[in-house]
Amino acid sequence: MSSNKPYSNPALEETTISTNSIFTGKIISLQVDTVRLPNGSTGTREVVRHPGAVAVLAIHNGKMLVVDQYRQPLGRCEVEIPAGKLEAGEDPMEAAARELREETGYTAKSLKPLQSFYTSPGFADEIIHLYVADELEAGEMTPDDDEFLELSELTLEEAYAWIREGRISDAKTIMAVYAWHLQQLTGNF
Repeated sequence: MSSNKPYSNPALEETTISTNSIFTGKIISLQVDTVRLPNGSTGTREVVRHPGAVAVLAIHNGKMLVVDQYRQPLGRCEVEIPAGKLEAGEDPMEAAARELREETGYTAKSLKPLQSFYTSPGFADEIIHLYVADELEAGEMTPDDDEFLELSELTLEEAYAWIREGRISDAKTIMAVYAWHLQQLTGNF
């Protein structure tokens, strides 16, 4: 997992002068910050605040578990690895286990942190913690009440085909496919 130590370059830092809260919703909030730029002038930054999320690369019998679901912002279905937002104060590893169980029905004997990454740092603070699930055991899916999913299992070749076809196009799932491919080449995550 990547370090939580923040990187800093003082020559490029901006200082927040004021924050105007625009919207607070169930998942995100939006604010507009007025900032002092490195050259002394001011600018505005539109910022989406998000509680963070988890995602799970789960391989079962040589196949990656994915779920297909409708994504309103895209206006279409998207095939993704199991994932979901963090609840307030929730440990990311516990959230990863919860999301895997809810969305696929599988439980893992172990979860290994793979990488944490920001989804769109130009306007959002959302961070996703990606885990690898090992030694899976099947169970029953228990998705959220407003979550409708279809579970599939893909070989690496099928995953790449679905990326080419556009059925898989979200960053976390593409990153997971690349990590899985790299693991097959090197023998470790």
